[in-house]
Amino acid sequence: MDKRILKGCEYLVAETPCETVFTPEDFSDEQRAIAATTTQFVENEIFPHLEEIEEQNFDLVVAGMKKCGELGLLMIDAPEEYGGLELDKATSMLVGEKIAPAGSFSVAYAAHTGIGTLPLVYYGTKAQKDQYLEKIITGQWLAAYCLTEPGSGSDALGAQASAVLSADGSHYVLNGTKQFITNGSFADLFIVFAKIDKEHFTCFLVEKTFEGLVVGVEEKKMGIKGSSTTQIILDNCKVPVENVLGAIGKGHKIAFNVLNVGRFKLGACVTGASKYALREGLLYANERKQFGKTIGSFGAIQEKIADLTADIFAAESLVYRLAGLLDDKLATIEKGSGDYYVEYQKGIEDYSAECAISKVFCSDVLARVVDQVVQIHGGYGFVSDYPAERFYRDERINRIFEGTNEINRLLTTGMILRKAMKGELPLQAEAMKAFEVLMTPSFEELDEDIPFIAEKTLLKNLKTLFLILAGTGVQKYMQQLQDEQEILMAAADIAIQIFAIESAVLRAEKILSKLSDAKQQQLKATVKVFTFNATEEAATAAKKAAYYVEEGDGLLMLLSGVRRFTKYDASGLLAAKRTVAAAALDAESYIL
Repeated sequence: MDKRILKGCEYLVAETPCETVFTPEDFSDEQRAIAATTTQFVENEIFPHLEEIEEQNFDLVVAGMKKCGELGLLMIDAPEEYGGLELDKATSMLVGEKIAPAGSFSVAYAAHTGIGTLPLVYYGTKAQKDQYLEKIITGQWLAAYCLTEPGSGSDALGAQASAVLSADGSHYVLNGTKQFITNGSFADLFIVFAKIDKEHFTCFLVEKTFEGLVVGVEEKKMGIKGSSTTQIILDNCKVPVENVLGAIGKGHKIAFNVLNVGRFKLGACVTGASKYALREGLLYANERKQFGKTIGSFGAIQEKIADLTADIFAAESLVYRLAGLLDDKLATIEKGSGDYYVEYQKGIEDYSAECAISKVFCSDVLARVVDQVVQIHGGYGFVSDYPAERFYRDERINRIFEGTNEINRLLTTGMILRKAMKGELPLQAEAMKAFEVLMTPSFEELDEDIPFIAEKTLLKNLKTLFLILAGTGVQKYMQQLQDEQEILMAAADIAIQIFAIESAVLRAEKILSKLSDAKQQQLKATVKVFTFNATEEAATAAKKAAYYVEEGDGLLMLLSGVRRFTKYDASGLLAAKRTVAAAALDAESYIL
């Protein structure tokens, strides 16, 4: 059959055949080989030095980055004509996932290969790429991204850094301070945003050796201590005019489009960190004894393990489903055309909501994983002799990086509403159908012979519920809905859980028949556990949204819809949790 590429946000109003989604089971031999190389690098080059890196021996970080350059791990997203590998997003995400167990080092890697490199790849002129790109993708030079300022974090366009053209027109003079710059102390090239004449938000390529660039002291941080985080001070910093990146006044395009990929990649990285942290929890649960038994034999611990395994399965399914969507979309753009990267960026921007969802959902999963891994360790999880303590501290930044999770939730619903208003998403028409469904009693019986029929029916109902609530919100507030953040956040939580459940179910449906009987049982159990937990979260968010947008009889009708459309028969849930936990404890690793 012809493969139809689902547009951004369209998952809310359309069905996706499972055959069309990309899953980790679809990795090619080449992708698996690159993943193995990355894992080997982390185990051989980083793990032996983790403690020294945590103590901010940045020489080891730089040496590790140069080794990454030698292995080709810095050039995955770079074009072939400049010596890059120009591989797909699935491969890029896979490497990000596999490097995540490297802790603080993975932060330096992600910043360099993502927001430090992609602006040059996407927006650089031929002369700029000739000058800098080979150095960046081989590790000869390292890169940093300078957007945040002391007074502007989420409000990136509120930046105060200024740029003024010199009298002779040869260079710009930049002044201002950039805050929380990853790789700040050792980067050679800085992607810096400033306003020309305090008005035109513009991006600049700034070398460390340029006069007037000053590196601040290292921040004293809660976690990711082995990554460099400094201020970058621009004190009459002279930047040649040829180092303007992209068009003058269009810096916001670079900032936001590159952040879409950054958010997506962070989703992959934290999923890798979740798997690694779970493994440590499993090892400890099998080793630690209380009351004459290993603690992994207790139901209270097994339930945690089952829930975390199910969460990770959904996160992994979501990340690679999105990778497949992006790769399919980008493959339709003709290479070599003059506006290739313009169209490329449009392709990525179309999925900006899904990129935000990846960041939010996967970082929230990691937060739950590390919290419970500390709990499994008990008191030992609170001391630095065990890695659980570092996992817990390092995790916290991921819900702030690349735009806070709150900003990304608002971005998710904001993009859905914008697409609807532009006619790119038939939200209004589908909402009308959803209201009709709400007013019509349902006597539908499920065909139990269809795999995951309960989950598929639930997904259809959750989408109906989202459309009803969104439609009610739009009807009540019209254009002002964009200012009702509590409503938008609740709606985002429903949209996020729908995408996560659907990603998990589609993957499970696609791979089920290829598995052994035992693996099939584990897979079905995992899907049941996750779907139950996610549905509870979606139901809570929907209930909040109902109370926020309606009152009186209208509220009663919405609440009845919430009850009806969040029904999920999770019979056998306890047995499912025990099945997942037993398999994970036996494997002492993530099982799927």
